[in-house]
Amino acid sequence: MSEQLGGAWRLLVDDGATAARGLALDEALMAAQHRDQPPAPATLRLYTYRDHAALIGRYQHLDAEVDLQACRASGTQVSRRPTGGGAIIMGAAQLGVALTMRAPARQRPRQLIAELSAGVAAGLAELGITASFRGKNDLQVGGRKIAGLGLYVDDSGGLLFHASVLADLDVAFMLQVLAVPAAKLADKAAAAVAERVTTVSRETGQGHTGASIREAIATGFAKQFSLTLEPGEPSAAERALAERLVGERYAHTEWVRASGRVPDGSGSALLKTPAGLVRLYLATHGDLVKSAVFTGDFNDLPDPVLALESALRWDRLSVDAVTRSVRATAAAGALEVGEDALIEAVLRAGRQATTAAAALPVRATGSCYFPDQG
Repeated sequence: MSEQLGGAWRLLVDDGATAARGLALDEALMAAQHRDQPPAPATLRLYTYRDHAALIGRYQHLDAEVDLQACRASGTQVSRRPTGGGAIIMGAAQLGVALTMRAPARQRPRQLIAELSAGVAAGLAELGITASFRGKNDLQVGGRKIAGLGLYVDDSGGLLFHASVLADLDVAFMLQVLAVPAAKLADKAAAAVAERVTTVSRETGQGHTGASIREAIATGFAKQFSLTLEPGEPSAAERALAERLVGERYAHTEWVRASGRVPDGSGSALLKTPAGLVRLYLATHGDLVKSAVFTGDFNDLPDPVLALESALRWDRLSVDAVTRSVRATAAAGALEVGEDALIEAVLRAGRQATTAAAALPVRATGSCYFPDQG
């Protein structure tokens, strides 16, 4: 890892950030880590957004990702992140984590994101929650997502690690203002999402907000990386750059309404099992799986099926890739169907999504906050 792990980091704390200013300050903090700047200590920012902010990924199509009418009616601000990824809701119930440092040499983004996510996991451990890094950009508890993670390294050598930690989540509100492709296709959408995510409140049995878990997350980073956190404030130069970025980018119509070039699609397939019909919903980005959701008459969704959903996400829609995921998770056995039948169902939903993509708004995305698919 970098020489900036360990030692002393600057700790920034703030609450009630607006959509544009929250993102602008993160980018300004990253700019202070550029190679052409004097060496600066790493900065850990732990903050919340004002209720509510809908933040879409850099390459997404705005109208395809959020319900703008619902956002206006609920007072939800909308902006576009500098990083790739899917649309998310942020507010007082979620803790935003932004870590900026000089990008280390010779480490791939996926190595870095896994290593840096250990700070968040250590913070959750302070609350009695055991979380682990899984897939490409999630921290999960018992197979359910509790935090979205991401990493961005710019051309000037600055690194930005992002996390959105779910202290709590209003799933019904999220579905109201965001277009969640696979979940919106399914019956009982809120229940489908609730099966796949969890929160600090749920895991601890106590009500929490982003602010109430901040101290634990800070402690986790300090312990995990053997460092001290020194409370500070953004410099005058960082504040000035952030304010300029608000006007030039994050609150600017041209930036927020920019769209990507690769179409997204959605498709579904039915699978006959001894327990009844199971339907698979896929949301795709080109030949990548954005999300996979299995629905059926489950009392509890089998763990291997949850594992298959996670394994498929951001993998290729190819026979080899799908076969690898199905065999690795043992989902076919959990559903009591043959491997070939399950593989064909995934590929069939993928073909339908690819065909439908041409008729959808032009969109593109990476995994949440994570632009590198390589």
